[in-house]
Amino acid sequence: RYSLFYNHLKNIEESEGGLDKFTKSYKTFGVNQLANGGIYCKEWAPGAEAVFLAGDFNGWNPCSHPYKKLEYGKWELLIPPEGGRSPVPHGSKLKVVIRAQNGALLYRISPWARYVVRDEDKVNYDWVHWNPPQSYIHKNPSPKRLKSLRIYESHVGIASPEGKVASYKNFTYNVLPRIKDLGYNCVQLMAIMEHAYYASFGYQITSFFAASSRYGTPDDLKEMIDVAHSMGITVLLDVVHSHASKNSEDGLNQFDGTDSCFFHSGYRGNHQLWDSRLFDYANWEVLRFLLSNLRMWIEDYRFDGFRFDGVTSMLYHHHGIGTGFSGDYNEYFGLHVDEDALCYLMLANHMINTLHPECITIAEDVSGMPALCRPVAEGGGGFDYRLAMAIPDKWIQIIKELKDEDWNMGNIVHTLTNRRHEEKYIAYAESHDQALVGDKTLAFRLMDAEMYTNMSVLVPLTPVIDRGIQLHKMIRLITHALGGESYLNFMGNEFGHPEWLDFPRIGNNESYHYARRQFNLTEDNLLRYKFLNAFDRDMNKLEERFGWLASPQAYVSEKHESNKVIAFERARLIFIFNFHPYQSYVDYRVVAFKYKILLDSDAEEYGGHQRLNHNTEYFSEEFPHNYRPNSIMV
Repeated sequence: RYSLFYNHLKNIEESEGGLDKFTKSYKTFGVNQLANGGIYCKEWAPGAEAVFLAGDFNGWNPCSHPYKKLEYGKWELLIPPEGGRSPVPHGSKLKVVIRAQNGALLYRISPWARYVVRDEDKVNYDWVHWNPPQSYIHKNPSPKRLKSLRIYESHVGIASPEGKVASYKNFTYNVLPRIKDLGYNCVQLMAIMEHAYYASFGYQITSFFAASSRYGTPDDLKEMIDVAHSMGITVLLDVVHSHASKNSEDGLNQFDGTDSCFFHSGYRGNHQLWDSRLFDYANWEVLRFLLSNLRMWIEDYRFDGFRFDGVTSMLYHHHGIGTGFSGDYNEYFGLHVDEDALCYLMLANHMINTLHPECITIAEDVSGMPALCRPVAEGGGGFDYRLAMAIPDKWIQIIKELKDEDWNMGNIVHTLTNRRHEEKYIAYAESHDQALVGDKTLAFRLMDAEMYTNMSVLVPLTPVIDRGIQLHKMIRLITHALGGESYLNFMGNEFGHPEWLDFPRIGNNESYHYARRQFNLTEDNLLRYKFLNAFDRDMNKLEERFGWLASPQAYVSEKHESNKVIAFERARLIFIFNFHPYQSYVDYRVVAFKYKILLDSDAEEYGGHQRLNHNTEYFSEEFPHNYRPNSIMV
């Protein structure tokens, strides 16, 4: 694998003048404004017979501005300035016109388009030339690389209690302060790359270089990232390079009239479950396109890194469809692995680490590919973190299938600690996947219909709500403290957001009722959501103080099946969890030296029963317990 990567890198150095020049192609491809006011256009359309530029600027004449054919399927066009001004004004609409091999004229959006919009009365998006007189100027430096990563996974469009598509401005001034207050130091933004179908959750990309216009302008997004940086918040982009939308009118599909431009031809170029197109990672121009795309998001918008979506689909020719992964190494090495895709990921991480070493990359891989988060120089994938995707599945399985008295402490600890110690994992109890319609969040699984009637402090605390609130806090804390080297939460889940997430579509009469986040629930002092919100905030603040995510893995001193107790040490802290459904303990011996309560899920401010005295200090005695020389009674 390293040999394949090295050969690609060597070829880039020899034929393109180096990785830096190769990945700056976003500044020359597409339609670009020149310093003298002229316009330079460049496209890759190997299957085209001829290429033209049409738009408002030439009265939509499809043939008046032909491109010149270059080597290797490239085309270029230079339009001189008119009286010192640009011949293509800011805000004017454009199309690349392709004469296909069958003679048909195809009106396409440039794959490199920076801004596309859709009028309310239209189905397809229009390409709009974005060249404002004054672009947004970033004022704040990016935060330094974080040791402890506490990620708030977010979607701009649903980040409002109102039933509408929320804006970048709303996120900037209403949501970012909330994220900061909750103690998260990183925001991971979904659905930013333009996608024609809103209900795809941003995973069917149509324009890879365009920030979604449904939330506002490119400058609005730049301001949002700048304000996040002023708060010390790192901003990651959920990047989708694993596949692309099948749209041709406003997407990449059949850009030059063939099915092989950017993608594999035939069966290999289609994802059977996602109904989307699959990139040909062995193609030189596809590598240029995708690597330049990453660099553009970093340098133009100041993103601080990426969460790569669908990595499992990229890694294997079977795309993970109908395939289970047991951890056997034969599952990771063989002809079923797509070495071209893996090599692309290595190139991407090498480029980012070389040109922008402060940036972070995360792999969404369910297979457990070994060394994915080891340096490229070791033959690894080069990612910094990978998602611990088995953890949320385990919590769902436990809550769905087991009675409380049947919870297996050893199995919980095994799931939370079963990872390669030399690769960093992002732990999470639930993400956006569990919030989507057809699934349930942890809070909804635990409390279900009673969330509609019994979350008020004015009504008696029922056993269902009591159990749900306490387990919600405990599950999140043990996942945070034991499950990885970083922690992730999807927006709203921190306070047990009720119901599910569903985007407007034909199946729900285009309703926005479930495509929103009801942050207002935490601001109502008569509702119990405030308890969960406060616990999540103080849990993050405690991690910020002690840094357990950046500490070595925990030492688990106890996983007692009959008592349902888990105890472990990490970052000079002792974590003790009593998962027993009805049994409390007095004078319970645990490994420790000196003990004072710092965070208690049973505290009154978190909706607990305040059964513990926080002013007491406990000192250890020389009483060996669980292979430690000292212990205390709690």
